[in-house]
Amino acid sequence: MRVLVTGAAGFIGSHICEQLLAGGHDVVGVDSLDPSAHDGPPGDLDPGVRWEFRDVRDHDLWMGLLPEVDAVCHQAAKVGLGVDLSDAPEYVSNNDLGTATMLAAMHRSGFGGRLVLASSMVVYGEGAYSCARHGTVRPGPRDPADLGAGIFDPRCPLCGGLLDPGTVTEDAPVDPRNVYAATKLHQEHLASAWARETGGAATMLRYHNVYGPRMPRDTPYAGVMSIFASALARGSAPQVFEDGAQRRDFVHVHDVARANLIALEADPVHDGPLNIASGHPCTLLEAARTLAGAHADLTGEVIEPQVVGGYRLGDVRHITADPTAARATIGFTADVHPSDGLATFAGAELREPPKHRP
Repeated sequence: MRVLVTGAAGFIGSHICEQLLAGGHDVVGVDSLDPSAHDGPPGDLDPGVRWEFRDVRDHDLWMGLLPEVDAVCHQAAKVGLGVDLSDAPEYVSNNDLGTATMLAAMHRSGFGGRLVLASSMVVYGEGAYSCARHGTVRPGPRDPADLGAGIFDPRCPLCGGLLDPGTVTEDAPVDPRNVYAATKLHQEHLASAWARETGGAATMLRYHNVYGPRMPRDTPYAGVMSIFASALARGSAPQVFEDGAQRRDFVHVHDVARANLIALEADPVHDGPLNIASGHPCTLLEAARTLAGAHADLTGEVIEPQVVGGYRLGDVRHITADPTAARATIGFTADVHPSDGLATFAGAELREPPKHRP
């Protein structure tokens, strides 16, 4: 199978390319080399990929390449919370317009192959919760007054009591809480519209907190594990917001890349969203301590994470996934337990940030 991978030079995309090649597939890698993420082509790009350094918002790119490929693995996106709301036009342009341009070209060219789309757990907003009095409930945004007072768990919308977190399934209501989350959900909706109109199928993989080699270092768009690892490399304590008890599911990039390969090869093809997670959630403080402990084993330098309080209104408190559907539909189960993966991540090579970031 010949697969077109967008965002192929990025953190996750580069690992997908490697696994596709190892699986015997031909790979066309498309990447715009966005200057907020790259100074130019990274030195670790796989030479087995046919590279096209172009923008997914270029309609002519798609019309030239789609007739040659059997599947599209769409990873290209601006990621993370960014700096502030001034980033919104860039997020919408890269994520929404880029996906819309791709789908329009698919429609016009009569593309009948597979589509796998990188989505995110952020589409859920807060995760699943239960109230001791009212059972399963859906909390609204956390109250800034509570956050300022150090009360970080969401409250029951009926009685005001603090809620207990659970795991979220793919049929949970969606409630994006920031610009990035809104664009990821819109990507899903656009892909679903394409699938309905064309009779195709769009497999949408909702990644949870991805970490691993080649994460970008020291950028406002990096994942939290990269931020913690960068601090340790500088000899600084990882700074953990709130009280450190936020629950997340950390899934290794090798598992995420493998999930894409499985989704592309699945028979029958799956149409709809799937959680891609390790299935072993932990708190941010636990993850930071695991990373710091592995760093100490490697370097002899003992650095304890610091819980610094504070909060960001765009953050959610707890979001952990039920990975059952991915196992049942496409046969994916994560291989890397976070306790092992985070320990090896302490010695992983991170990509340096661009020297001339806009």
